Amino acid sequence: MRIARIADSELKKAENCHGGAGHLNFAGHWGENDFETPWCFVHYGSIPPGGGIGHHRHVNCEEMFVTFDNAAQFTHNGRTVQVEGGACVPCRKGESHALYNHTDKPTRWMNFCVTDPGSSYDATDFGEDRVGAPLESADRIPLGRFDKSLLTNHANIHQGHGEIGVRVIWQDADFRTHWGLVRHALLPPGTSIGYHRHQIVEETYVIINGSGRMTVDDETAEVFAGDSIPNKLGGAHGLYNHTQENLELFVMTVCMERGQFDGEDLGDNLLSR
Repeated sequence: MRIARIADSELKKAENCHGGAGHLNFAGHWGENDFETPWCFVHYGSIPPGGGIGHHRHVNCEEMFVTFDNAAQFTHNGRTVQVEGGACVPCRKGESHALYNHTDKPTRWMNFCVTDPGSSYDATDFGEDRVGAPLESADRIPLGRFDKSLLTNHANIHQGHGEIGVRVIWQDADFRTHWGLVRHALLPPGTSIGYHRHQIVEETYVIINGSGRMTVDDETAEVFAGDSIPNKLGGAHGLYNHTQENLELFVMTVCMERGQFDGEDLGDNLLSR
């Protein structure tokens, strides 16, 4: 079973990323060879105080910066806003973005990239670190929040056990590539996302808080905060919270054909795994 689990001590230092301030610490969780859909990469890392990713634009691909904790300043198309806590901001083809940690604590961060089929990663740097950029109101950028108060309860997801909280933050209409969905979920103790399979989409589960038992292609392993677990075409997967604490995660979905989704439930709530 493939799980990306990288300790902070294993992160690589990158200075002035895209012309940004200071440095960031990162590692590649997954690359384009790990998927069949047009994922380009999944990066994970930590941005120390005074560090960031400089202002740049993509033409052939779309990215999404995700923060799990602390505050950060997100720039989208030249507008900068300050965001408290976990957030995800898409940068669609032709748009620009940047990220800066203005606080005195590290910010846990991920970056996801999806291309069009046959395209590759590209970036044009603007030479702006965005330090001291004028701040605007949060409604000026496409801001998604991991807000547990916005989740709605759904029972027996994919024939899983109990009720879990779910919210779709972004969907295929919000993108220009084959990006499909970004979903936020909360599994209370004893609940599960049932074992299921996709033939035309790939997903990556990312654990935000808590731990659980993830099953992929009949292999089961415990997963923890910061882990990302890819689920390839035709593979089966599901997640069970066997602990006494809530399990919080988000799910990224990329489609083989834009806007086309599928799912086959396999009749296993995973409680006995």
